Amino acid sequence: MLVYADNASTTQLDKRVYAAMAPYYTDIYGNASSLHVMGRKALAAADEARSEIARCINATASDIYFTSGGTESDNWAITGVARALKDKGRHIITTAIEHPAVLNTCKDLESEGWDITYLTVDSDGLIDLAELERSVRDDTVLISIMWANNEIGSIMPIYQIGRIARERGIYFHTDAVQAAGCLAIDVERCNIDLLSLSGHKLYGPKGIGILYKRRGVKCLPYMKGGEQERGQRAGTLNTPAIVGMGKAMELACSSMQEDSSHVRSLRNYFITRVLAEIPDVVYNGPKDDELRLCGNANFTFNDIKGEALLARLDMAGICASSGSACSSGTTEPSHVLLAIGATEDAALSTLRFSWGKYNTIAEVDYTVDKLKEISSELRSATTLFKQFHGDDKYV
Repeated sequence: MLVYADNASTTQLDKRVYAAMAPYYTDIYGNASSLHVMGRKALAAADEARSEIARCINATASDIYFTSGGTESDNWAITGVARALKDKGRHIITTAIEHPAVLNTCKDLESEGWDITYLTVDSDGLIDLAELERSVRDDTVLISIMWANNEIGSIMPIYQIGRIARERGIYFHTDAVQAAGCLAIDVERCNIDLLSLSGHKLYGPKGIGILYKRRGVKCLPYMKGGEQERGQRAGTLNTPAIVGMGKAMELACSSMQEDSSHVRSLRNYFITRVLAEIPDVVYNGPKDDELRLCGNANFTFNDIKGEALLARLDMAGICASSGSACSSGTTEPSHVLLAIGATEDAALSTLRFSWGKYNTIAEVDYTVDKLKEISSELRSATTLFKQFHGDDKYV
């Protein structure tokens, strides 16, 4: 059996999305900037997708800008605002558990003279709103806080953050890449000025995302070149992917309640079995369903190296993750787990399972059965190793 339990990294393309995209590869392949009939049809399709995405987040279509994905959208929002408002102030507030697309962008700005405040989080990965308010300064120009964490699923109090930012006259950006399709997004109600989304996290195509930028927000253009995207983001529009993202958003919004209920039931069944049947396991992140993404389950398997467990699961046909896909390939412990108080050893013994709408109960049962078998074997091997070599040799 092949089990894909890594939906936080990317999702399977919905066949209905693929069907919507196909004609724009083979039949209606004109450049959306061209004035002829093929170009006009491509532009009309892109504009229809723009309107659908705007409808899903309660925005105005003219405030939606297409990008190559969530990373570009985060980069654009943060650097665009910072440089547009550099004469007003050079202070930005974010959190210690943001996606690398936000953290590394902020680090770059720090090297150029901006001051960044990284809010701490509690053991559930949630910020203290009082700390946020205390961190606001006269020269604060942007608050950038993710809607939901990609590793432990924590859902931030976005409404309250937006209210604080609006009352203080500060722009508010949120990376909503993980939230889309799982949570209702309303940029007006939540006082959001800039918002990032990515197509491939909600059963859409890779290589496409959006930046919602409220009209009037001071934010410099991202790329120089042609006049695409109203002169804000140059480059030929990726019409097939844009159509695909529009369709993916439409489907996600129309079936959100049904899909989320299905995914949450799988996730909760998985959690219940793991905690009941596998010893010495810690469930990381919020325990309250209202505070956690519906598909996310993050476990520390004490005395087992996460990389070894991940490799054995892969051999059994189970796709999981040791953390953010954007941090794969590194042996460093997760900055998210360290921020919520985990030790380095615990962080390196942790795996994330993220379930999606195409998963089944049978797949969950197979995964738990294999986890029980593999974790028992690895713990026995660890015990044997320590008996012969001592704890200090086990690294």
